[in-house]
Amino acid sequence: MSIDNHGHEYEFEPQFGLPERLPQTERILWQGAPDAGTLAQSAFHLRKFGVYFALLMAVRAYPEVAAGASAVDIVLSLKWLAPLAVIGLLTVWTLAWLTARTTVYTLTNKRVVMRLGVVLTVSFNLPLSKIAAADLRALEGGHGDITLALKGEDRIAWVHLWPSVRPWRITKPEPTLRAIPGAADVATALSKAWALETGLSATPAQAPRASHGAPVLQASAT
Repeated sequence: MSIDNHGHEYEFEPQFGLPERLPQTERILWQGAPDAGTLAQSAFHLRKFGVYFALLMAVRAYPEVAAGASAVDIVLSLKWLAPLAVIGLLTVWTLAWLTARTTVYTLTNKRVVMRLGVVLTVSFNLPLSKIAAADLRALEGGHGDITLALKGEDRIAWVHLWPSVRPWRITKPEPTLRAIPGAADVATALSKAWALETGLSATPAQAPRASHGAPVLQASAT
């Protein structure tokens, strides 16, 4: 999947989504971005916030209902809480939309590049040779998260990656391509590129990390 730059925020980029132009020996295999709706649900937990606010309103309205109040009185009892719920949900959705709009993931035959940041834009180059393993977590509608485990002591601060990072891996963060469309096809392309670049077999781990997803690749001597 390819994406277009519909705005002017990143005109300074020598090549869209990349900190510099690719050398002649390197080519883009895939470039994409998170799906805003899927990202809102999976990373920003929009649905859970909706349930939370619904429960709050139910608790607030229950005394009025139990007292046999009219529909107008019940609605009036929510006159402060309902707008706050709407504002809260719209804020979460806006953050997810802005994140999806300003994030670009690029897979080349040499590396994975992550361009991140709503206000301050940063790019992370992850050479395929530095990736030890990858997991795929399937989401709704063919979307998914692809998590990358880096070799050795290589690490990027969790806060710099969020939300493009595996949840709860704070001490050794794992960069993650979040809520991407056609995730299974991207995982296949990543596995093939990784095997060609490293000369190793991209074989699944013996024990899948069920808490996150199915293994895409793990280093195995040929």
